[in-house]
Amino acid sequence: MPKVKRQKFGYSHNNQTKNDTKASNGTAARSLAPLFNKDLGQHILKNPLVAQGIVEKAGLKSTDTVLEVGPGTGNLTVRILGTAKKVVAVETDPRLAAELVKRVQGKPEQKRLNIMVGDFLKTELPYFDVCISNTPYQISSPLIFKLLEHRPLFRCAILMFQREFAMRLIAKPGDNLYCRLSINVQLYAKVDHIMKVGKNNFKPSPQVDSSVVRIEPYNPPPPIDFKEWDGLMRIVFVRKNKTLAANFKTTSVLQIIENNYKTFCSMNNMMIEDTLDIRQKVINVLQSVDMAESRASKLGIDDFLKLLYAFNQANIHFC
Repeated sequence: MPKVKRQKFGYSHNNQTKNDTKASNGTAARSLAPLFNKDLGQHILKNPLVAQGIVEKAGLKSTDTVLEVGPGTGNLTVRILGTAKKVVAVETDPRLAAELVKRVQGKPEQKRLNIMVGDFLKTELPYFDVCISNTPYQISSPLIFKLLEHRPLFRCAILMFQREFAMRLIAKPGDNLYCRLSINVQLYAKVDHIMKVGKNNFKPSPQVDSSVVRIEPYNPPPPIDFKEWDGLMRIVFVRKNKTLAANFKTTSVLQIIENNYKTFCSMNNMMIEDTLDIRQKVINVLQSVDMAESRASKLGIDDFLKLLYAFNQANIHFC
């Protein structure tokens, strides 16, 4: 995994000339302000009440190490530093990292702030107790799964997402937004909605509202092979309102299942039936758990665990 560069920043990092510094009418002050890059999801939270509320919901302890993703100019960071023992901030934009360094420079908090400059998804994360993030929208899903894969497990994460994405995270069976994302995250963590945050609380304003969720990973995590689980979820949620039997009868799905079945049998020195009818074999499994006419949109985690076990017992696997 690529290493992330750790850099120290000073005022020279702003690439301002002496003439810029001496400019009149506040031009220099304006030039020092970072230019927010919407392509990187840079929407800085400007409302101090919302920032304080997010930190309070984290329930921080004086012994905590906090991972902050996308600290920006530090509106959340300075509040976290007021309670936590240490903050590890991962920021992809060196300009914003420099602004954050300046904000704590010469203060006691400076020694308790460690800034890692680089792409969060390529960063080897250190130990942390709590994660707080005003998440860049384009990395929302991979960020969650990177956190849930991290060991040792953290206590909780307070994460801000685009509102519809957040609603998918907390959706339950029967909800319109219930999807593969919902059940994959809920398999490994308890997810709660904390607050709605209007788009006017950011600078620059995004086009949609946001929501804050609290994620608490189950410890220990369920002993499930995630690739196997997600392979099943990909099939059943591709058309979540169709019956499971209908989803499994498609030619492409049956071909994948048959290939997996033959591979599994070969690797385990098992004979493959001369009269193998993979379609009937799949239907038999669905009927054995009385789910042939069930729909993914209405089923919960326990239902799918039962289904996955039944398939595995019939030597049918999904990865």
